[in-house]
Amino acid sequence: MPNRSPSTGDPVPAFDLPTLEDRVSDSALAGRAYVVYFYPKDDTPGCTKEAISFTQHGSAFDALGVTVIGVSKDSLAKHEKFRDKHELGVVLASDEDGTACEAFGVWVEKSMYGRKYMGIERSTFLVDPAGRIAEAWRKVKVSGHVEAVLAAARERWGKAGS
Repeated sequence: MPNRSPSTGDPVPAFDLPTLEDRVSDSALAGRAYVVYFYPKDDTPGCTKEAISFTQHGSAFDALGVTVIGVSKDSLAKHEKFRDKHELGVVLASDEDGTACEAFGVWVEKSMYGRKYMGIERSTFLVDPAGRIAEAWRKVKVSGHVEAVLAAARERWGKAGS
C-alpha cells in the first residue's frame, strides 16, 4: 500500500479496528461525521495532552454529531490503562499491525537526535457523512489543535455555540 496520506475530498481509507468497547470501522460510521486522529504512544506528554483536550471538548463534538476516535499502535491493555488514568472520553482504537496507519499514510520515517526510525506522524482527519476527508491535518502540534478541529467541524455541521 502506498504511504500517501489522504487529502481533502478523498474517500476515507477503509479501516476496521478493535476498541475497548468493541470495534470501529469506516463502514460502521457510514453516514456520520467523525474525527480519526493518529498519535504516537499512550501516556506520553503530547499524546496525553491531545487526548485530554479531545475529551474536554467531547460534548461540543457530540452536539455536532461528530464521533472522536484516537488511534495508535498501542495494545488494548495499554489503551485501557491510558483511558482510566486520565479519565478519557474518546474512543481509543488499537492498530497494532499498523494497517490503518499505512492506509492513512501516517506511518513515516522520523528523525530524533540524528537517529532515523519509523513512527506515527501525529495526524488528524475530519471525515464527512459521505465518507470523504473534509479536512486533514499533518504534523500536528498539540497546542490549539483540538480547537481547530472543532472549529472546522462547526463550520461544516454546526453552530457557533457550545
